[in-house]
Amino acid sequence: QVQLVESGGGLVQTGGSLRLSCTASGGTFGSQAMGWFRQAPGKEREFVAGISWSGITAIYTDSVKGRFAVSRDNAKNTVLLQMNSLRPEDTAVYYCAATRTARNGAYSPVNLVEYPYWGQGTQVTVSS
Repeated sequence: QVQLVESGGGLVQTGGSLRLSCTASGGTFGSQAMGWFRQAPGKEREFVAGISWSGITAIYTDSVKGRFAVSRDNAKNTVLLQMNSLRPEDTAVYYCAATRTARNGAYSPVNLVEYPYWGQGTQVTVSS
């Protein structure tokens, strides 16, 4: 059973930075694409960033391009989300998610239905 545990959330002022970390266990992390999603109160869960198992593909939703960076360390079963220049609209619960094992090293989906494994989430609050 794949387990994902996020950490690194917190309260930060506008313009500040946070780094989220997600550690995986129980699966084949080195063969799974990873994604970060977020959900604000009253809104649907949305894609933020994703990275293929090889690291060749890293994709972002438009609103975070140039501010967020996703990376992974397959030796440590860890995926990171570095968030800079944070804005109040980035406030949400952030979730780490994993796909099933993929052959394509460039596979990095944006649709949440492609991710059957989810962490419990970590709160990010950006004050104005």
